[in-house]
Amino acid sequence: MSNRRSPVPTGRWPRPRPLSAQPNLLLLHLLTVALNGLSCCAHACGRPAGRGGLGTGGRLRTVPQDQPCPLLHRQPIAEVQAARPRRSTAIQEIQAKREHVTSGARLVRTWLAVTVGALLGVTPSASRDLSGSRPNILLLMADDFGIGDIGCYGNDTIRTPNIDRLARDGVMLTQHLAAASVCTPSRAAFLTGRYPLRSGMVSSNGYRVLQWTGVSGGLPTNETTFAKILKDRGYATGLIGKWHLGLNCESSNDHCHHPLNHGFDHFYGMPFSMMGDCIRWELSEKRAGMEWKLNVCFQIMAVAALTLTAGKLTHLTSGSWTPVIWSTIAAILLFTTSYFLGALIVHADCFLMRNHTITEQPMHFPRTTSLILKEVSSFIQRNKQTPFLLFVSFLHVHTPLITTEKFRGKSVHGLYGDNTEEMDWMLGKILDTLDTEGLTNSTLVYFTSDHGGSLESRLRNNQYGGSNGIYKGGKGMGGWEGGIRVPGIFRWPGVLPVGRVIHEPTSLMDVFPTVVQLGGGEVPQDRVIDGRDMLPLLLGTAQHSDHEFLLHYCENFLHAVRWHQRDGGRLWKVHYTTPVFHPHGAGACYGRGVCPCFGDQVAHHDPPLLFDLSRDPSEAHALTPDTEPAFYRVMDTISRAVEEHRRTLRPVPVQLDALGNIWKPWLQPCCGPFPLCWCDRENGQA
Repeated sequence: MSNRRSPVPTGRWPRPRPLSAQPNLLLLHLLTVALNGLSCCAHACGRPAGRGGLGTGGRLRTVPQDQPCPLLHRQPIAEVQAARPRRSTAIQEIQAKREHVTSGARLVRTWLAVTVGALLGVTPSASRDLSGSRPNILLLMADDFGIGDIGCYGNDTIRTPNIDRLARDGVMLTQHLAAASVCTPSRAAFLTGRYPLRSGMVSSNGYRVLQWTGVSGGLPTNETTFAKILKDRGYATGLIGKWHLGLNCESSNDHCHHPLNHGFDHFYGMPFSMMGDCIRWELSEKRAGMEWKLNVCFQIMAVAALTLTAGKLTHLTSGSWTPVIWSTIAAILLFTTSYFLGALIVHADCFLMRNHTITEQPMHFPRTTSLILKEVSSFIQRNKQTPFLLFVSFLHVHTPLITTEKFRGKSVHGLYGDNTEEMDWMLGKILDTLDTEGLTNSTLVYFTSDHGGSLESRLRNNQYGGSNGIYKGGKGMGGWEGGIRVPGIFRWPGVLPVGRVIHEPTSLMDVFPTVVQLGGGEVPQDRVIDGRDMLPLLLGTAQHSDHEFLLHYCENFLHAVRWHQRDGGRLWKVHYTTPVFHPHGAGACYGRGVCPCFGDQVAHHDPPLLFDLSRDPSEAHALTPDTEPAFYRVMDTISRAVEEHRRTLRPVPVQLDALGNIWKPWLQPCCGPFPLCWCDRENGQA
């Protein structure tokens, strides 16, 4: 595959002249230091606060006006920590304080920009064209990670110093949105820049993600990923971690949906997904439900076999013994399947692959974290002389929260907090590798999550899912913010501004056109691309996001739409359908894996629910025609946008419905003769 890479010029990153030899740049450097220092001060004096996270209008930790900023007037650490509030005050008071802080920062920025412009003869709008600049691209994605569990987004009880450092050194997005609230469709949208409905990576019958490794559904081969485009532009492309977008179509080794068939040169990780069933945990995704159904069927067949046998022995029934024999065989098969189901799932879904070869089946979890880090380091070292795209798709923090002994019991939030802090440590080790190899300044780093935290991952009094902060709902809820609002952090030293916070709507789909154009590729013109290039927004050369409308699907059902009304500064959101929480008054669908998208457990709203997220980020107060004069105008504008969107849709095969999402033995990857699927090539055993 390396023969497809174009040669890389030796001067891709030219050595700069010393600042002392460039008087203008020296002056610019000094002024930039001052600007960043004051900007960081303003950012720190208005940091997001509390475990609740950062809202649309911002939930900020502020310093009273009569106290100096800690970054300029350093206090002893103990005093700063003692003075730090644990929870934020009312949203109105917070917003007022934030406006005071940010307006001051804006004045400082404007003054320095004008000064720099006057001294160096440049205008504030001047910027360089970075398209085709071909940086290394490192994409980091957590699994089921709640936005309320990160320090830079407001959490002050779970330690995430490396994620926080990434935000401090780069750009943080506060309205970053997943295209779906569950794994498979969200990741498909991320890789293709398209709503999952367009690629068929949705369902209509409740099977919202791929259910097994051995299914025929998956990311269609005619879809174009950013990896495929950048590979054609000479990038080394790698995916390490979770895939969950399918594997085979017609045989156990055709690999039609494999990452290597979607533009990645190298793959190491789980073709499927981490699950509680991988360790036969009490919180089960499918094993417990299937065992219950099998046991019920076994009992029915066993009763039938005993009844028929008794009838024959007492001469109450006549005829042959054939029904007795077949019902007995069926009962035995059902009992055997139920008994061995847990082991079947562990071997069928919980294994590691390197490219097309299974290396560990089933996985040996105590060493998985070290194997992932070793693979990341190896990939970076192998490809440091050529531009690379590396997508690190963490197995953290999906249940069952596999955590090494080093981090178990270390956080104040139980196993979930331990797992989060271990993931943050892993991220820090990856950033250290960039530093060691001298690649930090030539690498664009991005961190996010595939969707919000899982509220239903609860067992008795223990919460094993994440917090979505002040946002309503969570994983699996098609429209509520908690399921789709995710962290978004970019860092590119020397290119992206430091400490910048953007309160504009952006999407995981936007990564596609952004990295494609940075890598010198072209965004496909033969299909609809829903993502928008974020680079002008990240650089500060654009004030607003290119997204006016964003649509929020649950399976193939449209649940909600948001409208960014730029001229009025309002962010409207309409809900057509919402899940019915259980029990009544709860904030989730407890007792289920996730909330449903259709049926009698959802509520259809006529008229739709309307919220102003710019004033009510928690979606706590629905607006009515009596309370909002613009109610009907907003509804009409959004309705027309939905109709325009629907005209762009084309029928495609649905990948996640029953036919493509049931286990097929002939598609099951196995490192031995099926069903003897056991190997450990990581230790040289097979």
